[in-house]
Amino acid sequence: MTTTATVPVLDLEAKLELYRVQVALRQFEKRAYDLFLENFVKGTSHLSLGQEAIAAGFAAAMRSDDYTFATYRGHAHTLARGVPMTPVLAELMGRTNGLMAGKGGSMHLTSVEHGVMGSYAIIGAHLPIACGAAWSAQYRGTEQVAVCFFGDGSTNIGAFHEALNFAAIWKLPVVFVCENNLWMEYTRTTEITAVPNPAADRASAYGLESIIVDGNDVDAVYEVAAAAMTRARAGEGPSLIEALTYRHGGHSRADPGKYRPDEEVAEWLAKDPIPMYHARLLTEGATEAQLVEIELSVAAEVEKATEEAKAGPTPGADLLMKDVWADGGSAWRN
Repeated sequence: MTTTATVPVLDLEAKLELYRVQVALRQFEKRAYDLFLENFVKGTSHLSLGQEAIAAGFAAAMRSDDYTFATYRGHAHTLARGVPMTPVLAELMGRTNGLMAGKGGSMHLTSVEHGVMGSYAIIGAHLPIACGAAWSAQYRGTEQVAVCFFGDGSTNIGAFHEALNFAAIWKLPVVFVCENNLWMEYTRTTEITAVPNPAADRASAYGLESIIVDGNDVDAVYEVAAAAMTRARAGEGPSLIEALTYRHGGHSRADPGKYRPDEEVAEWLAKDPIPMYHARLLTEGATEAQLVEIELSVAAEVEKATEEAKAGPTPGADLLMKDVWADGGSAWRN
C-alpha cells in the first residue's frame, strides 16, 4: 500500500474489547441457531460461526460514520457496528420490536444509525451500491469509507468486476472484503474459479495490490483493515482484501454441510479464532479471570436479549404497507 501512516497499536484494553466482540458474535449466533431449532426463527438463517474475527477486526478499525455493506450472512457485521442484540434477535424472530419491525428478517438487517447500510440476499448486488456510498462520501469530502463484505462466490459475479473497475477509476474510498470460507454454498470455490485466490489473484487487473490476510486472526485483520481505511481516507482509492476463514456449519440452517471432508472441518475447527485469541491474550497480560468475566457478561446479555425478543408482539395487518410506498401507504392508488 502507498500510505505510510502508522496503524494505531492496540493496547490490552482494546484487545479485550476485541475478545468481547468475538465472544458476543459467537454466543449470539449459537442462540440464533437454538431458536431456529425451537421454531422461533422462521425460514432459514446464515450464521457466521467461525468467521467472527473479520467482523470484529474491521469494526474496530472503522469510524462511527463509516458504512458497512454485508451479505445475507450479516448478523455478525450488524452487531459488530454496535447494534444491540435485542432488536437483531427480535428481527430474526419476526417481532415488531425487531430492527425493522420484523419485516426484514435474518437476511435484510439494516441500521442506518449505526452505519449498517443493509444485508443483501442477492449475490454481489451490494458491491456497486457500496461504490455509490463511497462516491457520495468522496463528493461531500467527509473522509467516510464504505466497507463491503462479500463471499468468495461473489467474485465470479459480473457486479464484482464492474464495482472494482469503477472504484479504481474514480479512486473511491471503498474497501472490498472477500470472506473466503472456501465453499460457494455447496461447491468448493476452486472447482469453478480460474485462480486459486478468487479475490486477491484478480486485484492486479484493476491496478490494486494483492492482499491476503488470516481471517481467523483478529489482530491481523485489524491491522490490514486500518491500513486500507487510512489509505482510503487519504484519497488513495480502493482496496481489495481476501480474508481466509471457514464457517463451522453448513451454508445455512437448512444445510448440514456433510459434503465437506471431515479432515478439512477438523483442521479449521482447530483454527477457531476465539480459543486462539484467548490463548494469545493470556500471553499478553490478560488474566483468566478477566476473560471468564467477559464470557459471563456476554452470556447474561444474550439471555436478556432472548427474553426481550420473545416478549415482542408479532406484526399485525397495520404493518403490511408500512415502508412499501414513499407516502407510507397504498390508499392513494385505490
